[in-house]
Amino acid sequence: MLLALPEDFGGQLAWGIGAIALYAIVGLLLMFAGFYAIDFTTPGKLSELVRRGLPNAVIITSSGLLSMAFIVVVAIWASTGDLAEGLITSLVFGFAGIVVQVAAVRALEFATRIDVRSTIESEKFAPASLVVASAHLALGLVVAVAIS
Repeated sequence: MLLALPEDFGGQLAWGIGAIALYAIVGLLLMFAGFYAIDFTTPGKLSELVRRGLPNAVIITSSGLLSMAFIVVVAIWASTGDLAEGLITSLVFGFAGIVVQVAAVRALEFATRIDVRSTIESEKFAPASLVVASAHLALGLVVAVAIS
């Protein structure tokens, strides 16, 4: 049985796979940048606190990563043009979104007067960690939609 495929099908397939790989690399770079932005602007060393199994650090870090994922996904989704233009647009919008996200979360934490350091360093669950986590998720969605 013969399939009716265009002559350049293999080239198109290779191009598509390459584009997927490049966007995945951009996404990974943005996720690293997002994590380190959260870690840098949050009191304490998040990765160390998470490894120690502190529940509030885990909750806040997880929500921060999810919020960054919203921003990265929408930055990639909203990119237009050819491959190079799309990759550059994704990087620029992704980094801008990360900066805005971090600033917005810190502003909301300031407004609510939550002592984030004592919350994330506590060995017992603190309900305030859910407020911080919700702020991450909500503002991540807001920033992601702003990118689109």
